Amino acid sequence: MESFPVSDPSAATAAVVTALRPHIRSMKGYIPGEQRNAPDVLKLNTNENPYPPSPRVFAALREALTADRLRKYPPPLGDEFRRVAARLYGLEPECFLIGNGSDDLLTILTRAFVPPGGYLAAPMPGYLLYRTLADIQGAVFVPVPFTPDWQLPEPWPVPQAHLTFLANPNSPSGTMVAPAAIRRLAETLAPAPLVLDEAYADFADWNGLSLFHQLPNLIITRSMSKSYSLAGIRFGFAIARPELIRELVKVKDSYNCDILSQTAAVAALEDQDYFQQVRARICATRQRLAEALTRLGFQVTPSQANFVWCRRSDRPVRPIADELARRNILVRYMNYDGYDGLRISIGTEAETDRLLDALQSILAGCSS
Repeated sequence: MESFPVSDPSAATAAVVTALRPHIRSMKGYIPGEQRNAPDVLKLNTNENPYPPSPRVFAALREALTADRLRKYPPPLGDEFRRVAARLYGLEPECFLIGNGSDDLLTILTRAFVPPGGYLAAPMPGYLLYRTLADIQGAVFVPVPFTPDWQLPEPWPVPQAHLTFLANPNSPSGTMVAPAAIRRLAETLAPAPLVLDEAYADFADWNGLSLFHQLPNLIITRSMSKSYSLAGIRFGFAIARPELIRELVKVKDSYNCDILSQTAAVAALEDQDYFQQVRARICATRQRLAEALTRLGFQVTPSQANFVWCRRSDRPVRPIADELARRNILVRYMNYDGYDGLRISIGTEAETDRLLDALQSILAGCSS
């Protein structure tokens, strides 16, 4: 094949970059939490589960590692997962759509519902990916401020949005919006969908499944990264009416979940005894951490997730996060237009001891 030499490769590459859509070049993009995985690093910044997956997951993965299963494409719709999830949640298998983590499902929903120049709305402070998804789509992101007690404003100011995301529990606050408010919002938005992003719902006192049959425009997304310890596997699922799922299948990648992720997700979901044990341990440590942080002078928002959100009125918290990082303890410093704080994932009891000891030392140094 004849080649065409380029006299100035850097200039040629720059020219290719300019061929990108202008809104892609101008957007910031979503920045995930720092991934520093050395053995002595305590990661409390990305809401991973501190406990291992169910033993059934490891056994199932070993069985799946055969040449025949790896050389063939996986089931495109995750048939076995849909059957197991349907039994667990009391729904039809056709109500489930699998995804490469719940972020994949949020992307699919944005692509399916939001036209270029359309509107995507979400309460803020909230999940920063929502704005990125709107930017990628060439849509307008409309942030709606939470009330001071982390509830929804009434009346809802963006009823014309093509798609509305509501993280419940919310990140970074860990707070919940009440069922009655969710029902009112869904009814206000109809027929446009309300997406209940329930990445952390397994740690909460209730979830949106109780509203599913009452609200035809309600879509629920779930992640298995947090409560099932499968962040490295990447698996999530959406719950919606079968008629809608059939349309969303047209938008997703053909094989968006590989055979190993599907195998792990099925095994994890089937071991509900293990899931409940881990959940109980995390919720107990969450309470202990919140109480300890309060004694240290932090203002801690009551959480229904596997993290806590804390702030201080007497000193900036960014230096505290930086000093923790120097001690190989990672927490997530987040700043929403001047409203900042620390989001701290729930670790094991021993990891919580290490965090609290470090915080005591840091705060003692600040006050001396």
